[in-house]
Amino acid sequence: MIQAEGIKKSYNELHVLKEINLHIREKEIVSIVGASGAGKSTLLHILGTLDKADSGKVVIGGEDITKLSHKKLASFRNKNIGFVFQQHHLLPEFSALENICMPAFIAGISQNESEKKAMKLLEMMNLTDRASHRPSELSGGEQQRTAVARALINQPKVVFADEPSGNLDSASAQSLHKLFFDLRSELGQTFVIVTHNVQLADMADRKLTMKDGIIV
Repeated sequence: MIQAEGIKKSYNELHVLKEINLHIREKEIVSIVGASGAGKSTLLHILGTLDKADSGKVVIGGEDITKLSHKKLASFRNKNIGFVFQQHHLLPEFSALENICMPAFIAGISQNESEKKAMKLLEMMNLTDRASHRPSELSGGEQQRTAVARALINQPKVVFADEPSGNLDSASAQSLHKLFFDLRSELGQTFVIVTHNVQLADMADRKLTMKDGIIV
């Protein structure tokens, strides 16, 4: 599903990623761990098309994303990739349902169809009764599950998560961790998760450890 070859990234004299080679299979859940500054988030952002490597290539679902124009890359990202961050980034003025629908609207899906998809995801997240609530009216766990539903609305091939349970209490974190595996079983997504949470990292099919810009 994901193949990265020779990925390097530097910021001025700081070499953040040093010749990363990586292969992630379809429907695999992979965790990436390591100390702060090891290059985990930088790698995740490059794999997820949010940043560009200085050299190397990334292939997702057979598409070499390093060769895509800015416009084609944005379209590819919208249709094939979902993101879940530590900060949920929900729009405060919109309801949970409306927040989930946003990527579908961007993809040109009708409001009626988008809302049908969003309601199915809300049901899957046990949030049906929170559909009309704004983020300020949701708990931290509910906000993060809403963000996960938003990441899934366009049925992406891959979901990238950066410290997804970092701001949650232990009970909400456990619920979110279980959710990722339930979603893989039901929807068949591939998950790549950067985390400091030992429990989540150990639950993954495969755990990769980064140190000083390389996978050790």
